[in-house]
Amino acid sequence: MPDPDCLFCRIAAGEISADVISQDELVVCFRDVAPQAPTHILLIPRQHIASAAQLTEDHGPMLGRLFASAAAIARAEGLAERGFRLATNAGAGAGQSVDHLHFHLLGGRSFSWPPG
Repeated sequence: MPDPDCLFCRIAAGEISADVISQDELVVCFRDVAPQAPTHILLIPRQHIASAAQLTEDHGPMLGRLFASAAAIARAEGLAERGFRLATNAGAGAGQSVDHLHFHLLGGRSFSWPPG
């Protein structure tokens, strides 16, 4: 169920414009407005889920689609061979700034470990 006060729910509903590069009935993928890498794409479920901490086994089909979308986008963006990072933050202490589950697909530069 969408949250009318949620930025990402409003993007998924088309109420707020975004540079959408892929979408279907479960997932919307769009370019981040404040990129942290040459390629920085956000992948979100259409369903409002606050963070990974709220996921259950019932979310399996959506997560499968989200990860398949990430892999397809990484190939299309030329990231698959060199490598890319797919990350999510759960809660403010981990750096989550929008309370809607989202994954960051980052690529086009080298990354260090551990992140942050």
